[in-house]
Amino acid sequence: MSANTELVAVARQRLYPNYKQAPIVFVRGRGCELFDADGRRWLDLCAGIAVCSVGHAHPVLARAIAEQAASLMHVSNYFYNAPNVRLANELCQRTGFDRAFFCNSGTEANEAMLKLARHYFYARGDVDRMRVIAFDNAFHGRTLGALSMTGTPKYREGFGPLGPVTHVPYGDVDAVTKSMGSDVCAIIVEVVQGEGGVVLAPNGYLAHLRSLADAQGALLLVDEVQTGIGRLGRFLGTTGSGIRADAVALAKGLAGGVPIGAMLTTERLAGALPPGTHGSTFGGNALACAAALAVLGILDSEDLVEGARSKGDELGALLRQIVRDHPDVCPAVRGEGLLWGLELRADLFARDVVSEIQKKGVLVIAAGDHVLRFAPPLVVTREELKEGVDVVREVLAGYSVVRATA
Repeated sequence: MSANTELVAVARQRLYPNYKQAPIVFVRGRGCELFDADGRRWLDLCAGIAVCSVGHAHPVLARAIAEQAASLMHVSNYFYNAPNVRLANELCQRTGFDRAFFCNSGTEANEAMLKLARHYFYARGDVDRMRVIAFDNAFHGRTLGALSMTGTPKYREGFGPLGPVTHVPYGDVDAVTKSMGSDVCAIIVEVVQGEGGVVLAPNGYLAHLRSLADAQGALLLVDEVQTGIGRLGRFLGTTGSGIRADAVALAKGLAGGVPIGAMLTTERLAGALPPGTHGSTFGGNALACAAALAVLGILDSEDLVEGARSKGDELGALLRQIVRDHPDVCPAVRGEGLLWGLELRADLFARDVVSEIQKKGVLVIAAGDHVLRFAPPLVVTREELKEGVDVVREVLAGYSVVRATA
């Protein structure tokens, strides 16, 4: 029995079965390559769902983690720690926000924004402002608060009743307008709906939401868990949109694989969650913050944010060629930077196609039922992008032939 097969057998016996995992056990990585327990090489074009921003085993990040671990990892939030303070200052300087709260994941960052919005109005005496407007197909996490804002019904089934949230179609300004009211504390929106199928916000949409929130006196919360930290070819997805959110959630690529989340807010909201109203035991620990500081340094030294834009243009061109060559299989492609979605025809399920692509040594992931998602590490090379897309093309061409001969 191979080492990979043996470990998979133990995993299926001992791990809680809430995931549908591929029968692959990874033991090491290097850049955009992963190696399983049997030594097989895989090309990683999903980066742990847009998490491994600087790739696997980046020497600068690995060294920063090792040095911090040898010095100080955790002291709790009863005290300051130096990497935490430096990271808060760095993120605020890069984004124009004024305050940073640290947690452990994107879900927790979105939970923090939800609590922030509700408590902000509660503290002002506006206790009836509890409702949030969110969007169909949105994904904000799986804890109960974040789940209430997640716009895919199947994720919420069996976990109700959930908080007062109104879901409306993404990109529909009129639907948001009709749903606004004096009980709305916030609108929460993704710049790109990653889990929902890599759906981009229409031009001007975020500005419309900003105006609607302002007119009603509500807050605008932006979930940048997947789109932040350079993924779209700019540090924040909202950069250049002409709007400023009241708070933004970050996570995934922030520390390159070390768990961390962040909520950034304006100074106006600095008192919305006073001591005792929110916290996180591990949030902002020295180890995670040192990792995040190292990632920010790598983004700068290797020009990875601009690289995400230019390499993303090339990835988009490669995927558009697949659409032109196989329109019966892939009716559309959409994306920006290094986050792209290749739409499949209605009778093809992404999970099945992903499995076939994996068999050929390339890792991509699904986004919804019918979209292949590409979110490679920002250090991916153009040669690696072409290698991966060539494999995807080969697999999809097989579906085209099957349909033609059916």
